[in-house]
Amino acid sequence: MSNDVRSTLFRYVIYKITFPNGKIYVGKDEGEPGHSLRYFGSWDNAIVEKDFSKSELQDLTLRKQILFESDDKLEIRRKESEFIRELKSNEPSIGYNQTHRKRLGTIDTKLAN
Repeated sequence: MSNDVRSTLFRYVIYKITFPNGKIYVGKDEGEPGHSLRYFGSWDNAIVEKDFSKSELQDLTLRKQILFESDDKLEIRRKESEFIRELKSNEPSIGYNQTHRKRLGTIDTKLAN
C-alpha cells in the first residue's frame, strides 16, 4: 500500500447530491489540489429547507456521487452545464440547481408583431 495520499484524490469533478426526498443537486468542485470529500456544493439553503421539516433536517442523509472527473477546469465547467440539463436538476420538481432554468413568460418580439 502506497503512502502517497494524493494517489487517492480525485482531480476536478462533477458530482450529484441526492436528498432524502429524491431531489438532486449537480455541482462541480474545481478547488486545489483537487476534489475535497468535505465539499457538498453551494445550493440555496432556503430552497432546500422548505422541503423538509425541522426533525427531518436534524437527521439528514445525503448521497454524493462523482459523475465525471477531469484535469481540465474548462471541461468541468462545460460538463457541469451538460449534466444539469441532462439530469434536469434545474427543474424545481426534480432538483435544486438554480442555473440553466427555462425563462417563463418571455415573448419573442419578432413573433408578437
